[in-house]
Amino acid sequence: MEQMLLGLARRLDALDESSLMALWEKYAGLVARFEPTRRWEEAALVLSFIQAKRWKNQLFNYHWARQVHASSQEPRAEGRTHTPLPQPALPGLQIENPARTGPKPKGQVLRFQPKK
Repeated sequence: MEQMLLGLARRLDALDESSLMALWEKYAGLVARFEPTRRWEEAALVLSFIQAKRWKNQLFNYHWARQVHASSQEPRAEGRTHTPLPQPALPGLQIENPARTGPKPKGQVLRFQPKK
């Protein structure tokens, strides 16, 4: 099972995000009109694949920028302060701070909406 999922992940990662986003409206529309059919289930999975690719790319870009930003924030004589990077643009997504204490927040269902 795990190998099959990893294969799907590799195939999805090979696809271009902008080409996938061109299909977003179509599949969001199909999923919005629920019907208890195989066609609806497949559309829901296609929409989730599109969202997964977008989320992965945003998360990757966030971490990449954070690394670059951190390496360029060496102490300077002028006394410049560290400016934190914004979180990836996905509602409900919080990058965990390893220093945070207390219980972990519960999961959240995210609405699928195209970026305006």
